[in-house]
Amino acid sequence: MQSKVLSKQTLLLTVVLSGLVLSIALLLYFIPKSSIQGRSASVIENIVALQKQEQTSVGLPVRLKIPMIGVDSAIIPVGLTFDGAMDVPKGPVNVAWFNLGPRPGEIGSAVVAGHYGWKNNIPAVFDNLHKLRKGDKIYIEDEKGGNIIFVVREIQIYGKNADASLVFGSSDGKAHLNLITCTGVWNKTEKSRSDRLIVFTDKE
Repeated sequence: MQSKVLSKQTLLLTVVLSGLVLSIALLLYFIPKSSIQGRSASVIENIVALQKQEQTSVGLPVRLKIPMIGVDSAIIPVGLTFDGAMDVPKGPVNVAWFNLGPRPGEIGSAVVAGHYGWKNNIPAVFDNLHKLRKGDKIYIEDEKGGNIIFVVREIQIYGKNADASLVFGSSDGKAHLNLITCTGVWNKTEKSRSDRLIVFTDKE
């Protein structure tokens, strides 16, 4: 690991959505230092430094706001569970940001998950996520007090066992925010819904 430099710009994330959590496999590309010599090393180091400076200018996300559907929720950072899946919010009102991926506003696809159809008919944060349409705006407030605006590009529904790796992966050099929730028929045995609703957005 010490002989390699992690390139955040080439991070690709692969996921299989299953149940109420998301199974994730992270694929990282590395650049060996031993393959960089002379002027090439200096150029690449400068590029990496500039990229780091750009990335760290984005604060940690603290609130998600979607005026179109009345969402104004705290963002809880989460990682992986013991079985290698993305963790989820513990209650119905907050959303979870996958903190092993990019921050919202950084290059790549930031991912935020929230619940739909909470037990005992208690309202959940993403109950009305399906009402969003192309062009609607989503706001992320960061720890620095700034607001980052994202615009809905498309909405897709996937079966819970379908390949939805595009949720976590991006190679266009732009910043995206993708929102995930459950939808479809409730399975009492599996305690899960049949489908996943995903809102793909682009930074304005």
